[in-house]
Amino acid sequence: MTSNLLLFAQSQGSAPASAVGSQILFFGLLFAAMWFLMIAPQRKKQKEHEKMLKELGNGDEVVTAGGILGTIVAVKDDRFVVRVADNTKVELGKSFVSSVLKKADQ
Repeated sequence: MTSNLLLFAQSQGSAPASAVGSQILFFGLLFAAMWFLMIAPQRKKQKEHEKMLKELGNGDEVVTAGGILGTIVAVKDDRFVVRVADNTKVELGKSFVSSVLKKADQ
């Protein structure tokens, strides 16, 4: 019985070159599909968010990533000062602003 397995194992050679080429093509197509379905839309969304952050200014009403609503009262290099209630201001990292409710000029 073991000699039959040994002969069977010896008769099985390496995969033909066409099988290797088709595997490379398969993984290439899989990577391309993942790029178009996952990575490219995420990069587009990130660029739109960065553009939105650059356009923010004093008086804009924003929503933070934590769900807090507030009005921007000052813009610093890496953060915003946001008024969330009467006499209550918080400093917020720019990346934590998730959306704009209303621009000051509207």
